[in-house]
Amino acid sequence: MKDILQELEDRRAVARLGGGQRRIDSQHARGKLTARERIELLLDEDSFEEFDMFKAHRCTDFGMEKDKPAGDGVVTGWGTINGRMVYVFSQDFTVFGGSLSETHAEKICKIMDMAVQNGAPVIGINDSGGARIQEGVASLAGYAEVFQRNIMASGVVPQISVIMGPCAGGAVYSPAMTDFIFMVKDTSYMFVTGPDVVKTVTNEVVTAEELGGASTHTKKSSVADGAFENDVEALAEVRRLVDFLPLNNREKPPVRPFFDEPGRIEESLDTLVPENPNTPYDMKELILKIADEGDFYEIQEDYAKNIITGFVRLEGQTVGIVANQPMVLAGCLDIDSSRKAARFVRFCDCFEIPILTLVDVPGFLPGTSQEYGGVIKHGAKLLFAYGEATVPKVTVITRKAYGGAYDVMASKHLRGDFNYAWPTAEIAVMGAKGATEIIHRADLGDAEKIAAHTQDYEDRFANPFVAAERGFIDEVIMPQSTRRRVSRAFASLRNKKLENPWKKHDNIPL
Repeated sequence: MKDILQELEDRRAVARLGGGQRRIDSQHARGKLTARERIELLLDEDSFEEFDMFKAHRCTDFGMEKDKPAGDGVVTGWGTINGRMVYVFSQDFTVFGGSLSETHAEKICKIMDMAVQNGAPVIGINDSGGARIQEGVASLAGYAEVFQRNIMASGVVPQISVIMGPCAGGAVYSPAMTDFIFMVKDTSYMFVTGPDVVKTVTNEVVTAEELGGASTHTKKSSVADGAFENDVEALAEVRRLVDFLPLNNREKPPVRPFFDEPGRIEESLDTLVPENPNTPYDMKELILKIADEGDFYEIQEDYAKNIITGFVRLEGQTVGIVANQPMVLAGCLDIDSSRKAARFVRFCDCFEIPILTLVDVPGFLPGTSQEYGGVIKHGAKLLFAYGEATVPKVTVITRKAYGGAYDVMASKHLRGDFNYAWPTAEIAVMGAKGATEIIHRADLGDAEKIAAHTQDYEDRFANPFVAAERGFIDEVIMPQSTRRRVSRAFASLRNKKLENPWKKHDNIPL
């Protein structure tokens, strides 16, 4: 009996070494952790339960039968993050460069199936050279099996991808279908075709970092939601994100203990909006002053900064935030910000996370580049996302809410539950100057008359009371009481039940 037990321990020791000590040292030399070290950091101590530790590939071509490492380049299993179950797979770059084989894919598919069945998030740590060329079409079939499971799991359990090394070719499409993608600066990249192919086909000379590094995907392409300095920070931030999310679409997000007074008055908010309506201010200040303990987890911080998305807690309960940022492009909506916010709103709706919308929007960004780029379709994505969302929706208009952008930003007409406005709010078809020049076109040559008309328009419409008279605004509130009013609003909506008409699925304007 002892011999068998010893053999088990020996086999486990070999499996834990992956591609061997030399390759582990090489991984460390690049500033990267190994697959198992990453899992240890991500999960609670001693909570990891591994599957398929001894699974090996079945390839017999190109002499592959002589090298069959246990585990086949991916570590899979489940564990807990702050006591809540998650499933995880972590690709091992020390084994065949983390390349995906038929059996490697089977291991990933197995835990994804279990995650959907048992209702827990899937966290994928990607560090792979791509498809295992020696296996040819079998590895491509493996990718497609993983893709199909990403699609089936979408909206059922949260899916998080952490890119901690190369991720190229077909491999990128699995993370692309997950809910959140995080990258590590300088050691990770994602692209469909690498720099060498780009050079061959288009004669463009570009580095892997420029083509698909963390900076590219967080600032330009919006493929990634965040980039971190190293593996340790990235995994700590994933742990923090998981704390905001429900385990699946049948559960509510977790409720955490909170040490912040729900009725806290913030007198500084009474002076947040400047006297001059064209002077910017930082909307993040409002978010931090509303949130429990000032804790805000921002999503896509470096992309489309004219809109802010992320998670806060109110009375210990997760709330998704969408807010215009007057500091960037005056808070205008454009193609990028509409896409960013629409995807975030749809995620929150999938997983029953209430949405708080903070509005200061002068309209959609004008210009040929926007129109040629399809701002109509992209703006409609955000409109569609808010309109179809059935979760509790609370809206606070702090300053400008002009034109179609007023409608789009979770207005009462898109089934907003509570629509509040500060006394500084201006809800109108457009700004006073533009409106006056249209209404009083005949007086354009007379500066005094135009000034008088403009002042008259401002007095009449540059306030929240016309909308409040119509019931489009439920209440005009004091800025200092925003946290109390919003917290009470969400508390009253905890048992909200709203269902859309039956349909196979909708056809969002992609």
